[in-house]
Amino acid sequence: MHQIRQLLAIENSELAKLLKFSLYGLEATLNQARTEFPLDPGTEICDELLQEISNLLQPQPESIPENILLQISSPGELKLIHLREAFVADTELKVYLGNSSLQSQTDADLWHEIHRKLLRVPENLATAWRQKALEFAHGIGALADNLHLHQLPFSRDEIIYPGLKGAVIAPGLSLSEKALLKTGINPVAEYGNLYCLAGFVHLFLRFIDIDPDLHHALKSVFSFDIMPLQSQPEQRTQYINTLSDRWHRIQQAESNSDELFSLRAWIDIDEAIHSLVFIPPVERYSWWGNLQQESRRILKKIAQTAINLGYDVKIRQLSGLYADVCKFSKDDLQLNCGGVPGEILTCLRVYARINQEETPGRVIFRSLR
Repeated sequence: MHQIRQLLAIENSELAKLLKFSLYGLEATLNQARTEFPLDPGTEICDELLQEISNLLQPQPESIPENILLQISSPGELKLIHLREAFVADTELKVYLGNSSLQSQTDADLWHEIHRKLLRVPENLATAWRQKALEFAHGIGALADNLHLHQLPFSRDEIIYPGLKGAVIAPGLSLSEKALLKTGINPVAEYGNLYCLAGFVHLFLRFIDIDPDLHHALKSVFSFDIMPLQSQPEQRTQYINTLSDRWHRIQQAESNSDELFSLRAWIDIDEAIHSLVFIPPVERYSWWGNLQQESRRILKKIAQTAINLGYDVKIRQLSGLYADVCKFSKDDLQLNCGGVPGEILTCLRVYARINQEETPGRVIFRSLR
């Protein structure tokens, strides 16, 4: 690689031009092949090779005097400062995110922090802001990078947001079925709904590590408030343990033929999934909202299976005006931010009636004040 870099650095060299064009061609070919064969056993080595080619094709910076270098790299000097200012000033974002400030001290961290927050706002607003973010990045010499992505385990592949290359280097974020299979989870054909649920459990455990804004509102862990996971390590540990315990319990429930026992286990783990929250809670049609609704759709399928077998089962996701549905819930939590005053912000646990036995739901609602 050293000789390749030396040759590329020679000005007015036809050999250098030929080598550069060849590298561009190889990069394009490997990128295309990488897309067509995502599960190929050579993908990890291919990604490393593509990174090396990308580094070779990046122009080498000229030597910078130390005093100027110190000025450029001094703390707080962000290339994406105008992106940060525009994001903080957007009043529409504040409706969904509250008045929380951005904490990042580097451009890469800022890129991640902004895009994680966009996962909590309505999809149309998030899409518009992702495009704005790329325009700000282009303005300082950075380009979108859909190749170098941190992979989070899930039951499907999806680019959550792109990374950056050029003036700012930041990997993007993606869902990866390959990463889920590496955890030892069985394939879809054998696991069915549990395979999808395994994706949620492993994804949430990873997200807890990367998003410091996450809270939990799981009643069996702490029933009186919504607890931050980063600043309350004991709450974090208890939430993770409870989520893991409910995952193991549902695996055991699915291995026997008691449909009602299995349904109750599904209700419990659905509650754990929906009890991983932000303040204010995410908008229903955001990326996070759509993701959690996938879990609830599985729960409704499980309930319908029990109904088809002749059981008297009714589950209800509580929404709308809190005054209209509070008789179906218990130990609810209230906030004075997000959503519409007097309305439910998120349904943590569904109301259930199983063979005339009622189990109340649980919600977070916006206070009228």
